[in-house]
Amino acid sequence: MRTQPTAVHVRPRHRRAPAVAGFMLVAALLLNGCGSSSGDNSAGQDDSDGQVELLFFNQSRGQEETLTALAADYEEQTGVSVTIESPGPGNYLQDLQSRAQADRMPDLYSATDPFEMAPYFNAGWAMELTSELDGEWEETFSPAAVDLWRFADGNNLGVPEGIYSVHWETALYAMLVAESTGISPDAPPETMSEFTARLSEEDAQFSVAASLTPRLLMSYASNFMTDEELEATLAGDAGWETDAWRDTFQLLIDLRDAGVIASDEIPGGTEDNPGVEQSFFNVRDVEAIFDGTFGIGVQRATAPEFTEYFSTGVPAADNGTHEPRAVARRGRGAVVNPKGEHPEEALAFARWLTEPEQQQVFSDEVGMIPTSAELLDSGSISPELEGFAALAEDAQVLPGAFMAADVEDAIARASQSLVLGEISVEEALAQVQAAQDQSS
Repeated sequence: MRTQPTAVHVRPRHRRAPAVAGFMLVAALLLNGCGSSSGDNSAGQDDSDGQVELLFFNQSRGQEETLTALAADYEEQTGVSVTIESPGPGNYLQDLQSRAQADRMPDLYSATDPFEMAPYFNAGWAMELTSELDGEWEETFSPAAVDLWRFADGNNLGVPEGIYSVHWETALYAMLVAESTGISPDAPPETMSEFTARLSEEDAQFSVAASLTPRLLMSYASNFMTDEELEATLAGDAGWETDAWRDTFQLLIDLRDAGVIASDEIPGGTEDNPGVEQSFFNVRDVEAIFDGTFGIGVQRATAPEFTEYFSTGVPAADNGTHEPRAVARRGRGAVVNPKGEHPEEALAFARWLTEPEQQQVFSDEVGMIPTSAELLDSGSISPELEGFAALAEDAQVLPGAFMAADVEDAIARASQSLVLGEISVEEALAQVQAAQDQSS
């Protein structure tokens, strides 16, 4: 019996996922609160001979081929059939929303940005996994990875405390540096001034997409603030117009004044990071970029012959008071729909995908940082990912607050204006603070 649908309102969010065209999530999402998926849903059905059939709704085009092959292996082992449906990153949220409205939610689906997932989690479309993870399963993961998945009590998205997704990847952000700079992965610059000096000596250029400036600045801000202080800012409990944030945003001025920012600007638009990655991997007129682990997959797909680069953390601030910590986010993984026809079988498949053997396949074929403690300790990470992997255990963990879309947009715009010399650091911080106030 269908219960009264629950209206869940979602703030419009401009999706600026790197290497993916942007899209707008519809402002109001109608999620049905029935007990199980029904109608003409192809998920969670039994065929005539009683075989369990599951549907995994996949957001990541980069993992589609590997995920499909693993699903075939799983069917051979268990007899459970898993169909991988990949609408593409640009259509994923729209199609998932349509499924929710029609009460046709898949058995499993990809977890994207917490702002985008919160309505589904709050409406009961995600199995709460804390009790499932309590014990042997949790022990297979890096503790830092599990901390990233957790929504803390009182978080600014209103999601009840708990864990609603499991992941075989931790997404990290760092520098990709070409060997043509003369910088060695064995002895990368320790400070930002040393980094810019080395680039200047080689007439090398650095680039960062506007959409990734919030990640770059959060990374650099860790030189001046603890995770708790960063979280307080994102939650609106502390202001942006502080000395710590002034020192953080000063980074863009320093890079500009050193003459190392490519074309003296920060590229924007829906294709900003794909353009940056193309300049680094394909055209090679930029020798250093700030990017995420997903960039490794882009290189393998578009420039497999180019391997003369390495990953390394954002160099420390010369005047920092804390050890810098990389920004880490939930990477590719799965949400289990508890209202599907076969939630236990769906959970079993998610658990199987996170086992070290399958994580090794993802790491080797897709290019990602695994969440498996065993693999992180084994030294089996590919060379181009080693710098990212070294950052995983000491990365930022902020389970109680998440950056609002309006704040991300304000940081991106302010960063562009700062580099162009149109505004001061004080004016940039005032713009970001105004966006924070509006989003609270």
